Amino acid sequence: MFAKQDDRAEKRKKDFIWVERVSYLLDNKFNIGGFRFGLDPLLNLIPYAGQIVSFGTSILLVLIMLRNGVGSKVAVKMLLNVIYDAFFGAIPFFGQVFDFFHKANQKNIILLREHYFEEKHQGSAKKLLVSILIILLFVCIALFYFLWLLSGWFIRLIGTIF
Repeated sequence: MFAKQDDRAEKRKKDFIWVERVSYLLDNKFNIGGFRFGLDPLLNLIPYAGQIVSFGTSILLVLIMLRNGVGSKVAVKMLLNVIYDAFFGAIPFFGQVFDFFHKANQKNIILLREHYFEEKHQGSAKKLLVSILIILLFVCIALFYFLWLLSGWFIRLIGTIF
């Protein structure tokens, strides 16, 4: 029984080291004038393909840690970092600059360290997911209301023209 736990702990440690290395490569590998950046912003210079490769690699890192038993709360926070990075990184011009400063993979490594070694971010992600869903609901309601007002304005504009 202890051998299995030791094997799992050793595998988790090896996978954590691998994830840490890939994250370093994506976010901090190069240094120019004291400013650190990785392959992620450079990949983003290739339209669509670079963003897909970067997003896919970040998701793969999260999945590897999920396989190693990371808690759901940490997994949700990590996925939110990756989605946030992909969403804003996909905006033309702004996304290229954003990727140089927002280092989602490095933030995920910090979350993992805190989870594994400092016993932070333990527990369920239900409250976090409910909060996100409530925020999304309000955003959707505001968007539909804005579209309703915009369509009313457009109909009135068309009515004054004809």
